[in-house]
Amino acid sequence: MPGLYLSRLTLSHFRSHQAAALALDARPVAIFGPNGAGKTNLLEAVSLFSPGRGLRRAAAQEMVRLSGGPGWKVTGILHSLGRVHEIEIWSEGGQPRQLRIDGKAAAQAALGRIARVLWLVPSMDRLWTEGADGRRRFLDRMTMSFMPDHAEAALAYEKAMRERNRLLRDQVRDGHWYVALERQMAAAGLTVDRNRRAALERLQAAQDAAETAFPAAGLELIAGAGEMPDTEPDFREALHEGRARDIAAGRTMVGPHRADLAAVYTAKGVPAAASSTGEQKALLISLILANARALAEEFGAPPLLLLDEVAAHLDATRRAALYDEVCGLGAQAWMTGTGPELFADLGSRAQYCEVTETGCTSGTAQEKPIS
Repeated sequence: MPGLYLSRLTLSHFRSHQAAALALDARPVAIFGPNGAGKTNLLEAVSLFSPGRGLRRAAAQEMVRLSGGPGWKVTGILHSLGRVHEIEIWSEGGQPRQLRIDGKAAAQAALGRIARVLWLVPSMDRLWTEGADGRRRFLDRMTMSFMPDHAEAALAYEKAMRERNRLLRDQVRDGHWYVALERQMAAAGLTVDRNRRAALERLQAAQDAAETAFPAAGLELIAGAGEMPDTEPDFREALHEGRARDIAAGRTMVGPHRADLAAVYTAKGVPAAASSTGEQKALLISLILANARALAEEFGAPPLLLLDEVAAHLDATRRAALYDEVCGLGAQAWMTGTGPELFADLGSRAQYCEVTETGCTSGTAQEKPIS
């Protein structure tokens, strides 16, 4: 299977890194060092090789090394499905980030055609116990991994809804102001909902077909306070009929922005929110691996995996099982931890990078973790 991996990554004035350059091969990348040294910043740089705002959802001006500095730049040599691409991503003077692919200016959506990137970060450990916003973002990231155009539909829906909400807050009752916005919301909203459901079907199928050490999760998309309409005319009618209620509330009360992702630990029949911390972490890892397996089949190569502090809440057996599954998948997984001992089970199957406050040391050619 043709691979997807970075053979070179360079950073300039990005977050804590004044300058960094890593030479790599297709194996997993084990990154270790003390807290605060900049390990997650490397993963954030890689996350920019996919459409969107990256794993921290940060604005471009937040990524510059020194506040008020000239800007930052991330470059990479990306191997994708038998082709090699030179990627340049940068921001100057706090402006939105820019992108060049093979020397030509490109929109972020173009990254979705040549790369897939999935990530799991510590803040996601609270996914099942916090608000629905985070679960929708999690689901939309997985959906975009299958259907990069999902981002455009979600953006179109959000833009039209914001305009409608502004009219609602201003107590505008003249229906003529709403018609075009509600037409846009109905078209984009149905696309968002159908994309999400299709992604969940693919994830469920990937879980059901896999032999894995991680627990399967039963997934369901819940409409929220009101039922999600099935057709555009029904959606437009629901928005029309709900205007008086929405004016009173000051916001739109029906649509995919009200949805929630529910998960159940299948083997125990227990909701994810009621599972233990370790079980919740294992369920998240299971979903990321299922997403990666489905993408490997559909895209033609496993995605880049970004697993920040992935060993947290995993015992030694589960940690070794995770490494076996990542290597079996053939993914270039970027994993962080505080010490090399956390990656001992990887041995020569991985390449190693030590990060300190003074910079990065790549151990690509080494056959064991840096000690």
